[in-house]
Amino acid sequence: MNAETGFPYEGAPHDTQSVFPDATREAFAAAYPETPLVLEHGLRDHPLLGLDALAELAAQLPESSIEYNRGDLPIGVDGKPDPTGLTITETIRRIAQANSWAVLKNIEQHDAYRALLHDLLEELRPAIEAKTGAMLTPQGFVFISSPNAVTPYHFDPEHNILLQLRGSKAMTQFPAGDARYAPDIMHESYHLGGPRELKWSDDLASGGTEFAIAAGQALFVPVMAPHFVRNGPESSISLSITWRSDWSYDEAGARCFNAIMRKAGLHPAPPQRWPGSNRLKCLGFRGYRKLFGPPAPPVEPG
Repeated sequence: MNAETGFPYEGAPHDTQSVFPDATREAFAAAYPETPLVLEHGLRDHPLLGLDALAELAAQLPESSIEYNRGDLPIGVDGKPDPTGLTITETIRRIAQANSWAVLKNIEQHDAYRALLHDLLEELRPAIEAKTGAMLTPQGFVFISSPNAVTPYHFDPEHNILLQLRGSKAMTQFPAGDARYAPDIMHESYHLGGPRELKWSDDLASGGTEFAIAAGQALFVPVMAPHFVRNGPESSISLSITWRSDWSYDEAGARCFNAIMRKAGLHPAPPQRWPGSNRLKCLGFRGYRKLFGPPAPPVEPG
């Protein structure tokens, strides 16, 4: 295991053919890390990613790595949705009729899924590390969704590629770092332990770009790009492969630093998007945290 990157090997050969075609890897290299892009992949029908295998995986994961709830949700939600009354294994096996949305988090806790995740990311490592440096903290998430289910409006701190394996979905993305779609205080609250769900209003819709993906396609999602997802008319399985970089950690640290400044009555500038550097603010936050501990998440006025 490489202590810095979290990968068990560096440049290990693949046991199977490449999942991402050459043209896809070239397009990704040009778009990364700031431009969303639909990609092609060859991971359909993988034995680890069928409903029965995923139900078995869910039964082995800790409760903290499982989230599932109703699928007929609005784009914007206030807090966590209510449970459905089904178990996670029932939800997955009956997903076509369950009216549910489920996610299995950190699938790399299981040896076979960790190997799959690392093989996929290894194909993209040269393009990633040429721009944002070492690939850090690789993680995998599987989403199992009923027909027409909605994943509400939110953002995520990782570089992310969402691979569609079964069914279809449409993700509407909004510009990362634009306070019109995710106020700075929401970023700051999230990085200090607050929720990732964002407040939605219909007047935001015109600023989004919809990306539709079917089985065999994938979508790259930049760090902290707000988005919501609508599932297609069939049940869906998607695999999200994610990683962090020094840049993404610096952006998060800068948000936390800004929360401290805001609490002191100042009005800090938001972090820079890539390739701008946020290292000084991040170091400032790390110093503060070492001396005083992490501050509480800020509360949005009103």
